[in-house]
Amino acid sequence: MKIDELKKALTDLAGDAAAEIIVEDAPMAEYTSFRAGGKARLMVSPRDAEQLKDMLRVLSESGCRYMIFGNGSNILVKDSGYDGVMVRIGKGLDNIRREGENLICGSGALMSAVARAALEESLTGFEFASGIPGSIGGAVFMNAGAYGGELRDILAGARLISKDGKNERYVTGRELDMGYRHTILHETGDVVVEAELKLRKGDQKEIKEEMSQLMKRRNSKQPVNFPSAGSFFKRPEGYFAGKLIQDAGLKGLVVGGAQVSELHSGFIINKGGATASDILQLAEIIQARVYDESGVRLEMEVRIIG
Repeated sequence: MKIDELKKALTDLAGDAAAEIIVEDAPMAEYTSFRAGGKARLMVSPRDAEQLKDMLRVLSESGCRYMIFGNGSNILVKDSGYDGVMVRIGKGLDNIRREGENLICGSGALMSAVARAALEESLTGFEFASGIPGSIGGAVFMNAGAYGGELRDILAGARLISKDGKNERYVTGRELDMGYRHTILHETGDVVVEAELKLRKGDQKEIKEEMSQLMKRRNSKQPVNFPSAGSFFKRPEGYFAGKLIQDAGLKGLVVGGAQVSELHSGFIINKGGATASDILQLAEIIQARVYDESGVRLEMEVRIIG
């Protein structure tokens, strides 16, 4: 199917909201936390699970490339762009509700919104994740973690839609085989539409204090004032990526508008006007230098698209 035919099919599914749901030549720098990168041929933002399923079916049958993303906090689109369709999970798939001591969260719900909901309901267990950027769907996909906690610690299960939009099922957290920054979703391509978080009743003041302390800790040790994608590299077994980078003498290294953060060497930041090429060139320098110095191969945690 040609891109014009695909756009028409998606427009038909979007109906009167097509102008809001479908973006042609979407500037991905505006939709990713790095604030860098090229354009996607099309971007669609389905407003509910049924529309998502319908669009996935059309995309699957079209033969065109497509990929799913949420808040864009862990991806970088190359400057050459993405000659396919980016499916953005956000508005309309971001509802949060309580069932007993569990929170049922639409995959487009921001982690900050989930944290607020947990606090309002006096539910504890989510504090470690309260400052993680991005959406709950992305956090499940990556088994996001911070301060000794990971999503697998609190994920009761998730509702998934198959990549072709034809099937829907509920799986437990255990069935997702959640490891370090990895789940089986990387292989299956299934899309998270809801996550069920298993929390427990707590003291609201204590929850608020814990979230506040972790936020202060994050803000004091991470370059939150600059666009980035968080930790750029995965933690190598037995090491910390940031320390390896710092020990290799790379703290503050600049390529174009990209820089190894002077606050936390595990972060690559956009100091202003960085291109995706700047960021990737800097990443490659880091990988080569760290390997030369320590024999450790750093693996990117950020997903490179295009």
